[in-house]
Amino acid sequence: MALDELKDTDNLYEVDGYKYIVDKEFMEKSKPIKVDFNYFGFKITSGINYGSGCSSCTTAGSCCS
Repeated sequence: MALDELKDTDNLYEVDGYKYIVDKEFMEKSKPIKVDFNYFGFKITSGINYGSGCSSCTTAGSCCS
């Protein structure tokens, strides 16, 4: 997330008074995107699959071995 200016390759979304600029190609790869605000700042989640990671050290083939 960064400050940016709207370009031809971007979409502009306005939600609850906030404006979000998202690159069209990136949006297709990462939708849905969700921004949650809280007391400490914000959290961004998306539909991007980062592949398998180390989720548990008790499973076979874990990266924790």
